[in-house]
Amino acid sequence: MSGYARLTIEDESCLLGCRPASIAKANQGAAGVDGQSIEDFEANLSGNLYKLWNRMSSGSYFPPPVRRVDIPKASGGIRPLGIPTVADRIVQEIARRYLEPILEPMLHPDSFGYRPGKSAIDAVAKARERCWRYDWVLDLDIKGFFDSIDWELLLKAVRQHTDCAWVLLYIERWLKASVQMEDGRVVPRQAGTPQGGVISPLLANLFLHYAFDKWMAREFPRIPFERYADDVICHCRTKEDARALWRAIADRFAACKLVLHPEKTRIVYCKDVNRRGDDPDIHFDFLGYQFRARKTMWVKPDRRIFAHSFQPAASPKALTRMRRNRRRRRRTAGCPCRSSFSSSRRRSRRDTAPLRRERNERASSRSRPYSSRVTAAPPSRRPAIRRQGTRRATPFVRRSANDVAWAKRCPMREP
Repeated sequence: MSGYARLTIEDESCLLGCRPASIAKANQGAAGVDGQSIEDFEANLSGNLYKLWNRMSSGSYFPPPVRRVDIPKASGGIRPLGIPTVADRIVQEIARRYLEPILEPMLHPDSFGYRPGKSAIDAVAKARERCWRYDWVLDLDIKGFFDSIDWELLLKAVRQHTDCAWVLLYIERWLKASVQMEDGRVVPRQAGTPQGGVISPLLANLFLHYAFDKWMAREFPRIPFERYADDVICHCRTKEDARALWRAIADRFAACKLVLHPEKTRIVYCKDVNRRGDDPDIHFDFLGYQFRARKTMWVKPDRRIFAHSFQPAASPKALTRMRRNRRRRRRTAGCPCRSSFSSSRRRSRRDTAPLRRERNERASSRSRPYSSRVTAAPPSRRPAIRRQGTRRATPFVRRSANDVAWAKRCPMREP
């Protein structure tokens, strides 16, 4: 077995010289089933790395079960994540660094997910450009993709590009590793790759390269597409072409043991000022952006033209998520706009109290031009005089009965 899974000198140097913190933080540094954190692993770094190298060289390394964590989706439902141990993530990173230079040159140029030099913004920009030239879009959604990948087909694709014994051995063991549920039960898996593993995105790209990218280039060379992992957008000239493509892709995925989501897969009409047909679906979401007709301005040398163009912008779900994250950061960090501001800000308010008092008196005197004719009244009963041309009375004119609320007013709102 030692000769079967022997590592090369480059693999050994990569393992012994890796940094666990940069690798394991792909899951925000979460611990696996053994409960070992990054700090615990780095406490005896050289010893732990030597133990991994010794087991990998002899072929006796077996991945521990993957800890499953269910996180809620923005569209409803749950997304199962598999969190390997810190040591297993390091071993997966070694295999990924070996495979990525081999697989990267042969991947399709319209595949943007988890590839060096490509990002989701590149996929959105390419989809935006093609939506102007093609009237119809086929929005594909693969149901449970990471949990439905067939092991035999995936290993067959890996063997097409490498005959390295230890890579093939450990990829097969990673695929067949069991899952530990949140209640402690250990469940064996029959298909799929854990969504959360270091090498899983690379294996998913390789699987869809043969199941979709290469098949599209051979069967439908005139239909462009953008793919980011399992999110796919296809551009068609007519609605009939989109329906025919939908049927063909469903048959192809059935042969590869994949299933299209019956509700999320749909045909969308790119309606704008130049395309004024009627269709119930005129917008779609792709990578956190919603594509739909939006009012735009075209600047000419002598005039400005306002029209509706099919453009992407942040989707409503993404905006809701950003607002929720902003509120969470404010609660965690202690926003100065709240009453619980820091002691340093309270000290600064005490230091500027005389200046603010003088400014309040000047504002009060300016807002009461007839104060000499009116009998002086207590501050809480003094009428608020609205100055001409202003939106509202100056907040420093009077102190009403709500003095407690005034004292708690956010200091950032003072003029």
